[in-house]
Amino acid sequence: MAHLARHRTDAAFVFNAANAPLLPVLRAAGVPVATHVDGLEWQRAKWGPVGRRYYRVAETAAVRLSDALIADAQGIADYYRREYGVPTALLSYGAPLLVDVASDRVEDLGLEPGGYHLVVARFEPENHVDMIVEGYVAGGAVLPLVVVGSAPYAHGYTQRCHDLAAGDPRVRFLGGVWDQKLLDQLYAHALTYVHGHSVGGTNPSLLRAIGAGTATVAYDVVFNREVLGRGGRYFSTAAGLARHLEEAEADPGTTRASAEYLHRRAHGYDWDEVADGYEALARELAAGRAPGPWPSARRGAVAHEEQA
Repeated sequence: MAHLARHRTDAAFVFNAANAPLLPVLRAAGVPVATHVDGLEWQRAKWGPVGRRYYRVAETAAVRLSDALIADAQGIADYYRREYGVPTALLSYGAPLLVDVASDRVEDLGLEPGGYHLVVARFEPENHVDMIVEGYVAGGAVLPLVVVGSAPYAHGYTQRCHDLAAGDPRVRFLGGVWDQKLLDQLYAHALTYVHGHSVGGTNPSLLRAIGAGTATVAYDVVFNREVLGRGGRYFSTAAGLARHLEEAEADPGTTRASAEYLHRRAHGYDWDEVADGYEALARELAAGRAPGPWPSARRGAVAHEEQA
């Protein structure tokens, strides 16, 4: 922010509403700004009362102090229109498309291609890793559940997930995996990807799964339905998840058809289109035609025109 105040740009993008209290710096410098509001952070259980309150205040500040808002999911855009009566620019993410992915790294882990269920998530309550483990252990699925993820600040929650596995040898916790080649292989060769995220808008891990052409079972919230449409299976309880995993194993033909549908759907999440959207919004900001609630971008546009 200090750098932008000293060296004005035609427009600025600020990511995460938590940074909104610093936006007056840009407004004072006459730099038009769009804030990418991210997910509904104040709903995340990992934050205590003070953290949730801060995020809620910062969310309101982002609305009041930004020249435009960016949402990565229609559900987030709907929330800001419903709660604050303001528009947002809908700019999602791209889905990496994976085809003909090798399986050697997966096999090195003792896993068979198409022979396991996969979870990739930070260990936080709103990602429902505990519900997934609980449902899997209580259900009748035969293929192993591979859990990728961790969180250095969530020891209690991590221990709960391990306790729910109760030593079941079908559940394999791999911890954090930072090797992208291995991650790609894990996504591409899972029978199903299980996605428990509930508050973060469009999730990159979900896009990576459908870009890999993997059948997906997701927690039933609007953000996940927006990505998966009729190609997804949805759960809201541990028992519901267990049923979906059993069905996926029992009917591999339907599971493959779902995976193929989701892979086609992934083509709609194109990074080039996302980049074009950011460029178009930057030009609107610089020209003083920002779609958001505050007109300060016009000051930046006038200054730019005078310099030109």
